[in-house]
Amino acid sequence: MSRKISYILVLIGGIVAIYAQAGEAQSPFVLIGGIAILMIGIYSLSRGIPSKNDSEDDNSQNTL
Repeated sequence: MSRKISYILVLIGGIVAIYAQAGEAQSPFVLIGGIAILMIGIYSLSRGIPSKNDSEDDNSQNTL
C-alpha cells in the first residue's frame, strides 16, 4: 500500500475508535473495526522502516 493510503487508514481508524467510545450505547463491533483499521494502517507504515539490527549485521559482515 502507498503511504498516503496508510495514513488515511490510521486517521479513519482512530476517528472510528474514538467515536465508538464516545457514544452512550457503545457498539463493540464498531470499536473493534476501528481498531482493526488503525492497526492495518500502522502495520503497513511500520513495514517500510528498516530494522536497526539488519544494518549493524551488514556492517559487521563487511569488516570480517
